[in-house]
Amino acid sequence: MQRNHPRGPGATTRPRTSRLAALAAATAVTASTLTVTTATPAAADVSTQCSFPSKAYKGRPWSLQRVLLNELWRDTDQGEGVRVAVIDTGVSTEHKQLKDAVDTKSGKNLLPKKRKKDESGRVQPRGKANGTTDSVGHGTKVAGIIAARPADDTGFVGLAPKATIIPIQQNDANGSGTADTLAAAIDHAVRVRADVINISQDTAQALSPKSSLERAVNRALRANVVVVASAGNDGLGGNVKETYPASYPGVLAVASSDRNNERAPFSQSGEFVDVAAPGVDMISTVPKGGHCADNGTSFSAPYVAGVAALLRAKHNDGANKWTQKNIVAQIEQTAERSVSGHDRLVGWGVIDPVRALTEDEHRINRPTAKEGMEKGRKPTPAKLQLGETEQERNERLGTYVLVGGGTLLAVVIGSSLVYRDWRRRRQTGDSGA
Repeated sequence: MQRNHPRGPGATTRPRTSRLAALAAATAVTASTLTVTTATPAAADVSTQCSFPSKAYKGRPWSLQRVLLNELWRDTDQGEGVRVAVIDTGVSTEHKQLKDAVDTKSGKNLLPKKRKKDESGRVQPRGKANGTTDSVGHGTKVAGIIAARPADDTGFVGLAPKATIIPIQQNDANGSGTADTLAAAIDHAVRVRADVINISQDTAQALSPKSSLERAVNRALRANVVVVASAGNDGLGGNVKETYPASYPGVLAVASSDRNNERAPFSQSGEFVDVAAPGVDMISTVPKGGHCADNGTSFSAPYVAGVAALLRAKHNDGANKWTQKNIVAQIEQTAERSVSGHDRLVGWGVIDPVRALTEDEHRINRPTAKEGMEKGRKPTPAKLQLGETEQERNERLGTYVLVGGGTLLAVVIGSSLVYRDWRRRRQTGDSGA
């Protein structure tokens, strides 16, 4: 399948009309290679938003306006101490909001030595060995959504702004990454003690059972790592297909939602989708400074990874430490649902970060569709009574007593008055004789 890759410094260039027409953008691939599942930036300001460096975004992005950040961070230390591996196109440390967020000692560049050439026939530089070179900007955007530090000149901030990013460069503008290099990146993340792994990529085609990628994912899950992956951007026209590694059991597969909490048109559908998160007009950091808007499940996944980092920071104590299954189930259970259970468009619903961090009194291993719904009780049928009921009889007798008593009282009073008048007349007659 031929796909278009977003334009950026070092990436292949295409006419602007081609960029605006494509929603899911990546390079041409073979069955074994990976595609970076990005989307083109929003149509507005498309010619300026993704230049490196770019202007700072002054306001608070809509995806953060839907969250009460003070409440979100109340008991989480803003993700401090949690390590999130970003397996992507590298993470630039030139941006001031990421400079202190990246663990440069644990980062790694896993790009193959023999890489594809761009349309001009050139091979882009491989970059630094620690994964902090990002000529595409994709990985830097992903990292910013997770852990960008606050800054005075912007309202943008990461959901877990004290978490640590582990940059693992495994892909580039030419789609040089393979399933094997992705598997190697996952294994490296486990070795350097990642708590959460974000993978905003998918394979072009389904992989064979027990592939190197699936085995690496299973090793990460057994190491109690939360693995978050984007669902993919080939959902236009209702297209349904499984993508990898998102489709592997245990991986938290993330689709994209829009401002109305509905599935974004490009977002991949399927029974493997676990939750959805904002993925339209997503503001984030770009290399060399400033911010850029972009669309795609690539930017929904780190939104969820940031919440996973906060949950890991909050529930990381001794015997009460939550497992990766607990964290995944909590995110799924507290998502905002349009139906009582799971559907193929947005999974268990659109992630609700505050609810995930506040309705967490008990840890769970799996979401339940019936949670929060009361089972209706059968109505008690009325007893069929032939004739007068006991209550009706008592009421009738009471009425008789009341009426009878009133009548008797009236007779007595009336008789008294007659007797009194008779005596007065008699007394009057006796005195006049």
